[in-house]
Amino acid sequence: MFTFTSADGLTVHVHAWVPDGPLRGIVQISHGMGEHALRYAPLAADLNARGYAVYANDHRGHGATMHAGPGVLGEDGWSLLVADVAALSRLLRERHTGLPLVLLGHSLGSFAAQQYLLDHPRLADGVALSGTTAVDLLLVDLARQGTDPLTALNAPFQPARTPADWISRDQAQVDAYMADPLCGFALDAEGMDGLTAAAMGRLANPFGVPQDTPVYVLVGDRDPLNQGLAFSDQLVERYREAGVADLVYRVYDGARHELFNETDRDLVVADLLDWIRRVTVRRPDTEGAR
Repeated sequence: MFTFTSADGLTVHVHAWVPDGPLRGIVQISHGMGEHALRYAPLAADLNARGYAVYANDHRGHGATMHAGPGVLGEDGWSLLVADVAALSRLLRERHTGLPLVLLGHSLGSFAAQQYLLDHPRLADGVALSGTTAVDLLLVDLARQGTDPLTALNAPFQPARTPADWISRDQAQVDAYMADPLCGFALDAEGMDGLTAAAMGRLANPFGVPQDTPVYVLVGDRDPLNQGLAFSDQLVERYREAGVADLVYRVYDGARHELFNETDRDLVVADLLDWIRRVTVRRPDTEGAR
C-alpha cells in the first residue's frame, strides 16, 4: 500500500498488486459504493497472472481512506473523488512510463469513470464499466420508489435471504459482504448531491467523450440498477451517439450486480482479460518497461 495527497489535503490510500517480471500494462480499479479496494484482490491475482500490475485506491469515505465516517465524502466530495481517480492514473503513468493503462470502474466507481472520460480525456487507454448504468435514469427510478436505495435494490429478490441478495447469486460472496464491517453503506447527502448534479448534467449527455478511447460495458441482466437492461441499453446508446468508435457491450444472463463475485465469475474475468489484452497491445518500445 502507498498513499498520495488529494487536492483538498486528504490522504488517499492505494492498494498495489504488482507481479514479478516484465509488465504488459496497468489496470487501475475504481471500486463501488459501500465497499473497498481489497475486495478486488482475487481479480488482481488473475490480472497479475497475465502480466498486469493492478492498483486500486480506497475512495474517500471508504476503506482505509474513510476519514469522517462510512460514505462521508464531504464538501465537493464527488468531484474530489473523481479527481482522486485521475490523480492516481497520473501517478501510475509516472511509475510505469510507457505502459498502457486501463481504468476498470465498478458501480459507483463506474460512475466516476464516466465522468473521468469527460474530465480527463485520453488519460486511460481504455475504460471498462462494470455493474454500470445510466445514472440519471437510476436516480429518478430510486426517487420514484420512495424508499431507502439499498432496500429498493434488494426488492426484486424478495423474499430475500439477506439485505444484500442483489449483489450476487453466490451466497458465500453475499455472506462475506454482509460480514465485512467496511461494506454495506450509502453516500452522505453532500456526496449524493454531487453525484446527482453530475448524473443529471454531463453524464446524461456525454458528448465530448474521447471517440478513440475503447469503452467496455459489462452488466448482468438481473442487476437491479438497470430495470432489466433498459438503463444500460440507454447508456450504451448515448456513447454510440457520442461517437465512441470502439464500444463493447456484454451482458451476462442471470447475473446480478457484482459480476466479479458471481457464479459465472470465470467467464466474466476471461472476457475482461481478452478485452484488456486487445486494447493494451504492447508497442516494441515498451517491452520490459516497469
